[in-house]
Amino acid sequence: MAQIKKIFIICGEPSGDLLAGNLISAIKQVADIKISGIGGINLAKAGCEIFYNIKELSVMGFFDVLKKLPKFFGLKKLILEKIATDKPDAIILVDFSGFNLRLAKTINKRIPVIYYVSPQVWASRKGRINCIKKFISKMIVLFKFEEEFYKKNAVPATWVGHPLLDLVKPSLEKQEFLENFRISPEKKIIALLPGSRKQEVKLILPLMLKAARLINQAIPQTQFIIAKSPNLDIQIYQNEFKKFTLDLKIIDGKTYDCLNTAAASMVCSGTATLEAAIIQKPFLIVYKTNLFNYLLYRPQIKIPYIGMVNIVAGKRIVPEFIQFDAKPKSIADSILKFLQEPVTAKLLCEDLKTVKNSLGTTGAAERAAKHILDFIYS
Repeated sequence: MAQIKKIFIICGEPSGDLLAGNLISAIKQVADIKISGIGGINLAKAGCEIFYNIKELSVMGFFDVLKKLPKFFGLKKLILEKIATDKPDAIILVDFSGFNLRLAKTINKRIPVIYYVSPQVWASRKGRINCIKKFISKMIVLFKFEEEFYKKNAVPATWVGHPLLDLVKPSLEKQEFLENFRISPEKKIIALLPGSRKQEVKLILPLMLKAARLINQAIPQTQFIIAKSPNLDIQIYQNEFKKFTLDLKIIDGKTYDCLNTAAASMVCSGTATLEAAIIQKPFLIVYKTNLFNYLLYRPQIKIPYIGMVNIVAGKRIVPEFIQFDAKPKSIADSILKFLQEPVTAKLLCEDLKTVKNSLGTTGAAERAAKHILDFIYS
């Protein structure tokens, strides 16, 4: 009887956990493989044996990384011990490049290392391509332009399409969603997605709420829903919105329903911008970090946009309000334009459809699983 193969998988953030869980589900559907690693609720649901939960790993900026350095060093040591004990046949790294590339360097190809969800080396710190070339056995990428980028740099890479095409689906009909959460069908709904990290919510939600107040002053028949990240305590949101008198509700774990129901949305930069693009409803991008982090990291970014939806489009189709431009009045004016100018909203939705079509076809996780299994068994 053939020995059961073993895979070790590492992700460090909620967005990576979502995609990693989807990938592991696809692998387990076609192969009897033992999978263990570091992740969150999605990987656990997919049948991965989690020996370290990512809840405390999320970082935002230089000082946050510094504060958590002992935790990261301890985790790296733990992983290397686990790898030495379990002797996996392959290691899958999912995003989380600051940690994962350093780990790959230490592993030094003693075990095959597959990278799923590429670091954004095409956008910043391009020198990391040398580390990838030397220490990563295979790249499995989500965007067509990434495959082209890696091939130009002599790195084996395969484009599988984006798994969010399978995952981004509202769970409820619009009327059912409104009834379940006691949301008025008579008022315009604006969704607020302030991020999945505690630090993001603390910085970005107050901006969004100030913009919401201005929107409400211009159009009193508006209501607001905050799409809460399942990884964060509700108190973080309540601490901010209790300062405002608005028709506002916090909705937990129903991000896609919030986006689908809203007339327009304010979305924190990150994976959520692609999720919003797939839903194809008008939205804008907001992002702010502390000044030191912005001044440290912004010069390293060599592309004109930070929203993935705009990067994929190759032009600014979705308004971006970043750092010094993230002013409540500017954000409110942009949302009001969506609400008051149907042509503007319609043109954006047409551009979003083009972006969605460029992400490939459904079944990305299944294609990725096949490439991984072919690689392991070859």
